Amino acid sequence: MANPSGLHPKNKHKKKYDFSILFDAHPTLKEFVFTNDYNTKTIDFANPKAVKELNRALLFTYYNLGYWEFPDSNLCPPIPGRVDYIHYVKDLLKQSNIKNVSILDIGTGASCIYAILGNAEYGWKFVAADIDKKSLEYAKQIIVKNGLDSQISLRYQKNKNHIFNGILKYNDKFSVTICNPPFYNSIADAKQENKRKNKGLDTGATQRNFAGVENELCYRGGEKAFLHTYLYESSQFKKQCFWYTTLVSKKENVKPMYTSLEKLGATVIKTIPMHQGNKITRIVAWTFLDEKEQKKWGF
Repeated sequence: MANPSGLHPKNKHKKKYDFSILFDAHPTLKEFVFTNDYNTKTIDFANPKAVKELNRALLFTYYNLGYWEFPDSNLCPPIPGRVDYIHYVKDLLKQSNIKNVSILDIGTGASCIYAILGNAEYGWKFVAADIDKKSLEYAKQIIVKNGLDSQISLRYQKNKNHIFNGILKYNDKFSVTICNPPFYNSIADAKQENKRKNKGLDTGATQRNFAGVENELCYRGGEKAFLHTYLYESSQFKKQCFWYTTLVSKKENVKPMYTSLEKLGATVIKTIPMHQGNKITRIVAWTFLDEKEQKKWGF
């Protein structure tokens, strides 16, 4: 049967939301749900509060969470899309026959979302890093209050100009890194893009339908510049990770990545397409290990 959502086959959210189940786990969601002109229950996805309560309900219902609190000003990640990344990473690890999985999450944010989902779905252990101390404080609360202290640890990146330098240690050994890069060059660019999208959708909205502080959304030079640093610094730690991966929103950024990675000595580079409704994005993955090193990994 075709999957109209385009989500990964293992994604729990391929079908329409069952709000009766979500209400049981998180009754607060009820006040944001209404029946639209097509006689379908839904929420106003232009309302950040409604979106946050929906995602909280999904976590409480399907991912064994009982606490997920952080300021409304911080980025609220959409659970179906975030867990899709996790499932595709699982496929990548399976293809490489990697056991005893440990993952480095770059830019975990206040929500700590990838670590939570990866641990809930597959029991993976995480080190989650961020440049924002406040975000890490909220992430720590989520970890502690959900009893995940032994599964998820945090690292603080002191220098916002670096990604792996200052985070990766030379005795580290991670199965894979994951990252959702900041997309915009500045908050002004983010607002302009949102204004353009809202105009195209004729929503009448005057704000982003997602939250997000500057360090979550922006990097000087935008996604392209962030990826350049991510690639270059990954090459300085060739033996610390089996796979480096990142989401790449802009298709035009993929080809230059391949060119740079080949120059940096990557031995395998892959692009994994992701389809979420009408949205198309992709994961780019690479390793610096040769065939012999790949086969010996974990032994």
